Amino acid sequence: MNVQNNGKILSCVDCGSLNCKMRSGKYPDFCLTQGVTQKEAEELEKLYMENDENHRAAIAGARVELEYSGIYTRVEEIMEFAKQIGARKIGIATCSGLIEESRLFAKILRLNGFEVYGAICKVGSKDKTSIGLDQTYTKTGPVMCNPILQAKRLNDAGTGLNVVVGLCVGHDSLFYKYAEALTTTLITKDRVLGHNPAVALYQTSSYYKRLLEKPVIEWDE
Repeated sequence: MNVQNNGKILSCVDCGSLNCKMRSGKYPDFCLTQGVTQKEAEELEKLYMENDENHRAAIAGARVELEYSGIYTRVEEIMEFAKQIGARKIGIATCSGLIEESRLFAKILRLNGFEVYGAICKVGSKDKTSIGLDQTYTKTGPVMCNPILQAKRLNDAGTGLNVVVGLCVGHDSLFYKYAEALTTTLITKDRVLGHNPAVALYQTSSYYKRLLEKPVIEWDE
């Protein structure tokens, strides 16, 4: 159901009730939950119940949340999730700038009985100009990030779960697109905020209030 307000289509980010979670009030007219048909609900239930991978992942995610939320770090939660879904071989898709973090993560994984297979973003050592980038882009180095090949190498290795460590915006998107195994994220890159992008949201009333004062992006008409 596409309800509009001043030309803006409303969705979950515009909702203040969270009744889908609390079930203690009324759903707004634009609520996505209200738009779920009986047929769609049945189809979704089949996807969770009849697809083995989906079922294992959903159950494992719920167990990790129930038993370890607020207790385990993200590193520990990933290991527990991997154990729950039976993923003994872990693929690490790492940024070259966070290779030390990935090495530490691999060391922890191996200590806990996992097999590790990593692919760095510069794998293949392919020139940036080979995909049509101007020479200007080589100022930060001549070798392009290669998330598609990262995914293919981890696919070839037969990983049971992949973990992204600091891939650039967009490059991570391509990795997720081509990875065959389930993928989760350990570190989301933010060069300005020490890889903690939520800080920009938490501090929009102070240090990063500029984010709410005027647009950052200029669109071509």
